[in-house]
Amino acid sequence: MTAAFTFPGQGSQAVGMGKALADAFPAARAVFDEVDSALGEKLTAIIWDGPGETLQLTENAQPALMAVSLAALRVLETEAGFVVGRDAAFVAGHSLGEYSALAAAGSLSIGDTARLLRTRGLAMQKAVPVGVGAMAALLGLDYEAAVAVAEEAAQGQVCQAANDNGGGQVVVSGDKAAIERALDIARAKGAKRAMLLPVSAPFHCRLMQPAADAMAKALADVTIKPPASRLVSNVLAAPIGDPDEIRRRLIEQVTGTVRWRESVAYMASQGVTRFFEIGAGKVLSGLVKRIADGAIGVSVGGPGDIPAAKDAMAATRSG
Repeated sequence: MTAAFTFPGQGSQAVGMGKALADAFPAARAVFDEVDSALGEKLTAIIWDGPGETLQLTENAQPALMAVSLAALRVLETEAGFVVGRDAAFVAGHSLGEYSALAAAGSLSIGDTARLLRTRGLAMQKAVPVGVGAMAALLGLDYEAAVAVAEEAAQGQVCQAANDNGGGQVVVSGDKAAIERALDIARAKGAKRAMLLPVSAPFHCRLMQPAADAMAKALADVTIKPPASRLVSNVLAAPIGDPDEIRRRLIEQVTGTVRWRESVAYMASQGVTRFFEIGAGKVLSGLVKRIADGAIGVSVGGPGDIPAAKDAMAATRSG
């Protein structure tokens, strides 16, 4: 097997996402209905009708992106014959996408995943008062250089590499003053661009410890099964399958670095040549091309993407 199934994270959301899938395929509609039922509210109304600022709220964006990913996967299963355990050498997701990956691989139920992501979104938002933290993208510096920038900028405050996205794109997170210092230091060290990100909280840094504690409690009450395909963990950039370790790494992920560049490089080193990005947007497919030479990203977010995905999977199986 030379395919991996990957699942997008926050930032890929857009009002209207997934609606065409739900309108065209009962299997997709059933996923959205299941998420609405699990949350006890019509999240689908926010996903499809907005307003955009309500969908952008972390507590909504996280379960919404998972719903679109799982709806797209169900269509791939029913219309294109995809089977996760047979066709995916690995599953992986960017930040909240790790939960989507686990639901896709049968490790978590869709209802539990929706509730966990609602809890995660609320806890991450509450962990740090608005305006105290910030995140910034440093473009044109490799990971080691970005870590050095963060360490120099900290000066007793929190400043960490939060996302190592690949292609010379590293995001730092922490106290607002430290992040602002990091912008100046990064520019002085040759960054092509260094800019604050429009996010509501400083994700994936030590300031998120209250959210990690909340997720430890939430995950303790949830059944986690061994995944049908091994999960490449964000914090390890290596595959895991033991339910207790999955639970532990999901807690660590809240304050830890999303090691996406290394995760994709690991999967490529194991022979993965096609990365199916299942859900909203095409961010991960763009990154794949910059991380793994010769790898192909296949984005599946709407009905029009299904035939091409089916052909790509046929080529993967025959190749």
